[in-house]
Amino acid sequence: MLTFFENVVSTFGILNMTMGQGIMILISLLFVYLATVKKYEPLLLLPLAFGILIANLPVVGLNAYHEYQTAFKEIGTYDSEGVKWLPGLMNFLYSGIRMVIYPPLVFLCLGTMTDFSPLIASPKSAIIGLGGQLGIFIAFAASYFIGNFLSPFIPGFDGFSLPDAAAIGIIGSSDGPTAIFAATRLAPELLPAIAIAAFSYMALVPFIQPPIMRLLTTKKERVIVMPEPKKVTQKQKILFPIILTILTLLLVPAAGALISMLMLGNLIRESGVADRYVKAFQNDLLSILTFLVALSIGSSATADRFLTPQTLIIISCGLLAFAFGTVGGILTAKLLCVITKGKVNPLIGNSGVSAMPMAARISQKLGQQYNPDNHLLMHAMGPIVSSTIGSAIVAGVFISYFL
Repeated sequence: MLTFFENVVSTFGILNMTMGQGIMILISLLFVYLATVKKYEPLLLLPLAFGILIANLPVVGLNAYHEYQTAFKEIGTYDSEGVKWLPGLMNFLYSGIRMVIYPPLVFLCLGTMTDFSPLIASPKSAIIGLGGQLGIFIAFAASYFIGNFLSPFIPGFDGFSLPDAAAIGIIGSSDGPTAIFAATRLAPELLPAIAIAAFSYMALVPFIQPPIMRLLTTKKERVIVMPEPKKVTQKQKILFPIILTILTLLLVPAAGALISMLMLGNLIRESGVADRYVKAFQNDLLSILTFLVALSIGSSATADRFLTPQTLIIISCGLLAFAFGTVGGILTAKLLCVITKGKVNPLIGNSGVSAMPMAARISQKLGQQYNPDNHLLMHAMGPIVSSTIGSAIVAGVFISYFL
């Protein structure tokens, strides 16, 4: 009887709790606070926080790596000792991340929400999106050199390999699905830290970007009123995703999954003949995928994998990526302002990072603070959609070169 009681008590989670798990639970509660009280990206942070919470409660096995033993012979996998195993709940949901299913489907949904008209009407805005990729390369270089510099001082840490650094750099895409897509292929062991850094900084974009925008622009530049965008025909809107898909997939096949799904979604939108798809993808499917991605990533952030020196470096480099992406976009927009003799407001340069549509809203809000007649939202959408395409292509190039 005493043995039975001891066996029962030994299964109590509280007796198996580690300090690391306690810290992760506190982090999850912080995310709940940010989502519910501060209203920071609640659709992402709430399931992400809950995933972190349940993944770090001991014994229950609700993390992305848990499998359980089963007597069923028809399904599951055998280990080296002939024991049959099945994936646990979060392990099964996480397979959508591991098998790179969720990110392209998210891009499909985003495609139905994206209007490429500003980019088609003003192709020069793509240059701003190109400038916004600076953050990717700064974070790539910083993580590689900082990791190798610190490795002698951190026991068990050998620095970051080039594929690791490339995956960390893609945090600068300011696009969660793209960061997940690259990390899954290049550095799956770093995926929890990379994904959480990407999503966290996306939620903090309204705080990161405005100070940089004010610092790098003058009062004269901030009040520039940009001319009305040119009209774009439906034929142009339909041809754009088809042509871009062909060119991208021929030149950068590794980016094909993301780009093709983004363009398919946009073609469905612009065709005008598939409204049911548009409504379903923009609302229901995107909501489900957002939930699954956030919950799955949260469930992968166990204390033993997340509370490491590598994570601190990744989070620091992620901040560099977002900051320098903003700097690169604004400096490029300032250059265009000079070239066009004052027809480009440099405030739209913050949209060189693909935090869609948040960055464009920041351009609009800040522009109207200095000039109430300024309407920068549509002008900012050109750089932001070009940055989304550009960062996916950069991720594809990294995967092709470093994998």
